[in-house]
Amino acid sequence: MTPPTQDVLLATRVGDVMLGLHAHPAYLERRGTPATLGDLSAHALVGFDTETPFLRTARSQFTSWSRDNFTHRSDSDLAQLALIRAGAGIGVCQMALAQRTPSLVQVLPGQWAFTLTTWVVMHDDLRTSPRCRVTFDALVQGLRRYTGTHASGA
Repeated sequence: MTPPTQDVLLATRVGDVMLGLHAHPAYLERRGTPATLGDLSAHALVGFDTETPFLRTARSQFTSWSRDNFTHRSDSDLAQLALIRAGAGIGVCQMALAQRTPSLVQVLPGQWAFTLTTWVVMHDDLRTSPRCRVTFDALVQGLRRYTGTHASGA
């Protein structure tokens, strides 16, 4: 999710993944819907257990988004999504994924949003490997569809 800096890497920017805060309607019925970022302190938040680059970057924009404030912690994105879907709290979800999950509601849509620029990267030595190249190209194509980016080339 960061631009590669090593010269020996073949890298293609595939687009931006938009993130937002989401919750299950049952959670919001029980606990109420936050109206401001400050209201998040009264809610069960779902987030990472380990300090990650994403968490540090998100905290620079949203000070309440820190490990110490998470009621439920997991370093697995799938576990976090399962907790959000189960109504355990409010957490970060990819907007495109949330739109495919009708049981999720976006929380604070005008106040909390985050963009992750996404890259597909492989070592330049693998460029001539047909299997690696086909996999690389398929990942680029699929992720560009997902992010809505239609640029081409590596």
